[in-house]
Amino acid sequence: MRSRAFGPTGESLPIIGQGTWRMERDDRIEAIRAIRRGIDLGMTHIDTAEMYGSGRVEELLGEALVERRDEVFLVGKVLPTNAGRERMRIACEGSLRRLRTDRLDGYLLHWPGTVPLEETIAGFEELREAGMIRSWGVSNFDAGDLEEAVRIAGEGAIACNQVLYHLEERAIEHEVIPTCVRHGIAVVGYSPFAGGPLPSPRGEGGRVLAEIAEARGATPRQVALAFLTREDGTFAIPKGSKATHVEENAAAGELDLSPADLTAIDRAFPRGPKPRSLPIR
Repeated sequence: MRSRAFGPTGESLPIIGQGTWRMERDDRIEAIRAIRRGIDLGMTHIDTAEMYGSGRVEELLGEALVERRDEVFLVGKVLPTNAGRERMRIACEGSLRRLRTDRLDGYLLHWPGTVPLEETIAGFEELREAGMIRSWGVSNFDAGDLEEAVRIAGEGAIACNQVLYHLEERAIEHEVIPTCVRHGIAVVGYSPFAGGPLPSPRGEGGRVLAEIAEARGATPRQVALAFLTREDGTFAIPKGSKATHVEENAAAGELDLSPADLTAIDRAFPRGPKPRSLPIR
């Protein structure tokens, strides 16, 4: 599994991590087995949120990480309604309790809300100073939101921006990724398979992925993940609720695509015009 620098944190993380959105709907035993298998394969960046299953996913993850907590870079997210300094500390304490740990390696604002960013950032810094979190970042922030956050927090404070990114939704390539690169902020793409199957093999995009996959001894899903993590500073966190899914995802971390492959995928899945607002799932 290839790794790269995760923003300003000083950590080197695998380019393919593990997402957990909607994992409360999956078979619990299989999901726990999948998470542990992912860790075995080097997928040690694990993402969750207090919102997922109203805390049930954090509880599942806490069980999965028993005796393995120190092997992973664990990221949680706080709801915008809990982003005030007092409420944030209470929310973080709840997440830590459900996750059976004493700290988060990363803690993100789930999306921009009504609490002033100055207060939210002050809350993050207080949690970091207290040892409850090791770094903090944001999620679903457009370029303008990011610039405002950097203005308040200063350069080198924001670890990452977690955003929607898949082959049929490349909006972040217009301004979000360049803004993150300019400020040294890691880009973490969630829902890299759009929360469902890849395009039909009968379509142009599906055919291109299948052809590249066959030539590379890979699968179309692995080709998609390799494309989404092609640039320095980019990461993907697909969910794998079964060990076989996780094994397939992990193998993408070692797949090299040629310039011709990248050009073919770019043509088959054009990024399109910049949307008026940042897409979220």
